[in-house]
Amino acid sequence: MDLNIQRFLNDKLYDKRKIGALDLERTIRELIAAKDYAKIEAILDQLCNDYAYAVHQPHARNGGLIGLAAAAIALGPELPKYLEVIVPPVLACFTDQDARVRYYACEAMYNIAKVAKGEILVYFNYIFDALCKLGADSELSVKNGAELLDRLVKDIVSESAATYVSVLEQPQEFDGDDKNANDEQLDLPTAFSLKRFIPLLRERIFALNPFSRTFLVGWITLLDSIPDLELVTYLPEFLGGLLRFLSDSNRDVHVATQACLDKFLAEIKRIAQVKKGITESKRSRDAARQSRKDSIGSGGGRSLEDGDEVDSITANEEDDDVSSEDDWVPGQDVQINYKAILEILTATLDSPLESLRWIVEFLDICPEEVLPFTPKILAHLLPAMASGVESIRQAAARVNNSLMDYVVSLSDEADLVSAPPAPSEQLNGNASNRASLSSSRDLDLRSPTPAQGRQNERAPTPAVASQATPQAIPQADLDYVAAVNSLTLLFLNDHEATRVAALTWLIMLHRKAPRKVLAFNDGTFPALLKTLSDPAEAVVTKDLQLLSQISRNSEDDYFSNFMVNLLQLFSTDRKLLETRGNLIIRQLCTSLSAERIYRTLADCIEKEEDVEFASIMVQNLNNNLITAPELAELRKRLRNLETKDGQTFFVALFRSWCYNAVATFSLCLLAQAYEQAYNLLQIFAELEMTVNMLIQIDKLVQLLESPVFTYLRLQLLEPEKYPHLYKCLYGLLMLLPQSSAFAALKNRLNSVSSIGYLHIAPRPTATTPSASTFDRPNRLKGRDDSIIRWNELLEKFRSVQERARRLQRGDEDDASSALSDLKIGGGETAMDAKGTGREGTGGRAPPVPAKDLPAAAPPAKTRTLGRPFGRLGGAVAGRGKRAQQ
Repeated sequence: MDLNIQRFLNDKLYDKRKIGALDLERTIRELIAAKDYAKIEAILDQLCNDYAYAVHQPHARNGGLIGLAAAAIALGPELPKYLEVIVPPVLACFTDQDARVRYYACEAMYNIAKVAKGEILVYFNYIFDALCKLGADSELSVKNGAELLDRLVKDIVSESAATYVSVLEQPQEFDGDDKNANDEQLDLPTAFSLKRFIPLLRERIFALNPFSRTFLVGWITLLDSIPDLELVTYLPEFLGGLLRFLSDSNRDVHVATQACLDKFLAEIKRIAQVKKGITESKRSRDAARQSRKDSIGSGGGRSLEDGDEVDSITANEEDDDVSSEDDWVPGQDVQINYKAILEILTATLDSPLESLRWIVEFLDICPEEVLPFTPKILAHLLPAMASGVESIRQAAARVNNSLMDYVVSLSDEADLVSAPPAPSEQLNGNASNRASLSSSRDLDLRSPTPAQGRQNERAPTPAVASQATPQAIPQADLDYVAAVNSLTLLFLNDHEATRVAALTWLIMLHRKAPRKVLAFNDGTFPALLKTLSDPAEAVVTKDLQLLSQISRNSEDDYFSNFMVNLLQLFSTDRKLLETRGNLIIRQLCTSLSAERIYRTLADCIEKEEDVEFASIMVQNLNNNLITAPELAELRKRLRNLETKDGQTFFVALFRSWCYNAVATFSLCLLAQAYEQAYNLLQIFAELEMTVNMLIQIDKLVQLLESPVFTYLRLQLLEPEKYPHLYKCLYGLLMLLPQSSAFAALKNRLNSVSSIGYLHIAPRPTATTPSASTFDRPNRLKGRDDSIIRWNELLEKFRSVQERARRLQRGDEDDASSALSDLKIGGGETAMDAKGTGREGTGGRAPPVPAKDLPAAAPPAKTRTLGRPFGRLGGAVAGRGKRAQQ
């Protein structure tokens, strides 16, 4: 360069550097006119090496930048050949420590790009990377300069990115009339390439600075708006970063990102609709062509002219098809990687709103692609249904409903998922039901081959025309094991709505594929049993519904194991038995056969070693048997002891009910076996009348006043027919202390006392035996086919109660030995560990000789078990001052 130009470019004043740049521009123009390209290259090398790359001379760098810009302006059309020399030093100045150098670099690149236009796209990646950093620059002037350069580059990209080919890539000698040359030009690479740009975008998409994020979103939106680029094809490369932008605290970033994602989703839906329309159009054309051929072929014999006419028609149709296929529709050849997008969406469900919105749209666009991701989606979706944000809850509910509807629409293992069978069918026809169930599943599992599916779609027969739907096409199968594991883990979720939703999904999946979901006693079964202890009643109800469904579709061994495990759970978790025992039993009886449940539980309880737990369990089962509306049919069956089914059921219950004396007595009343009930009362005299037993008797008296025992109260009007009924009720009256229950039963008996006293024992006649033959037990004794052995049942009751007494006495002996040093005066009440009043050390009132009894002891001072009893319906009276009184 001329020495004057060098001196001006090195000056610290901008105006003098500008004068030098203008002189340099004039010089280069003269050299171009003289075609002295060697001198031009020498000047450019001097500007780069001596000025632009002079790191420690900021004024020289500034002069070099303005000089390179002036040279680019002067070169004009010749600039593309020299861009590889001019652009790199300007890019290097973007990272200079001096803010003025960075600003002048933006200015220089602006002037260079303005002249180069499409040619600058060859260096797009480098300029984009520099602008991404400069957009977050701390110096305002640098940011403004970068913004101006960014606008210019965006304009160039919008105009030229899709089609511009660098002049350096074009052939030097080219004849415009040569078609082969035109074809070669069409195959030349464009200056801008998405394939080269996407790796850089993937790297920068994780920027944290809000200005950089805004810059990135702006460029993504611009590139997506260029139709020929099809940026949506590369969406999985940067979708994860865009979704993270939504959580940015900067409002502008959030709004811009949301708008960008909306455009991508709308574009994906449009492309899917275009492809679907093309597929349906092609299918309809194929069907129409086939129908015309069939109609022509069914016309019988044809002449030669007719054959020529048919051939011409076929040729015309083929030409029409070719022409229609040549009609290009925007978006028809765009490939969307749904699988990669869904992997990103399922990985970002922790901030779920936008991901859920995309998933619900994908369920409409491509549900078969969503199906394999169901386990992952459920693991995040169901907790979102209990979110504290209303919009997230609503979005999660929409996705849940859409996904469940699609899974339900898939082909089942068995089409029959109906209401539970009748009790008789469950008891007597389980084998046949399972056989028919398995056969129907085998039929449903036979999926048509792809060829058969296409044939059925084109020409469905009348019998299956309604089934020729997209659901009939073989689809991707759901990973049931992974889905069940994901849902089982959600049992530990803190939110009730999530746990209920997880159980609802398990119920649906088991209904669709019983053999794939919880088919064996795997790790899910203990989790379901543990869920019975859930504090939410809705969760327990769903859990019982699922357990009942599993038991209904499983073998008898599975059902028996379920009942055994349920009893073990009640045994270890007494609080569950106390708070939810009735709910669990009633819910199971609603879903399954009540008789089957009671028979199985009775068999299990009869083998129970824990006498105390067996007594409590029998008491709960008996209370439900008497009061539950769900067990009304079971009570009717018990009252019908004339049939063998009723007899076997009564015997099964009686043998296990023996653990609880009052429950056994009430069972006999329920079965109208009054003579057996009276015989049990005789054994009661030999038992220890504990407080718990008296409380149970008190409750039984109250139940006698309920609608369940209406028939019993009416039978009091027929003392000749039911003599032992009077004895039973008067026996209860004799067992009760003076209490409200005593008064209620006494009033009931007094209302029919005249009838009862006249006919308490029927008088023997010549034709009537001395023993009563009116009670049901006596009639059963007279039947040869009766399977009830009443004496054996009494002995069973006696032995079980004796065993319980020995076990209780052993515990009492241990307690008494531990309290041997405690001296209590005669007649005073001692409190055991449970707070129960006992006289002496044996826990029972000592026998009192008859001669020592008062003639008429006042009711208020009557003592039983060492303490007076007030109202026994709730807590037993006798604590504190009341006991002393």
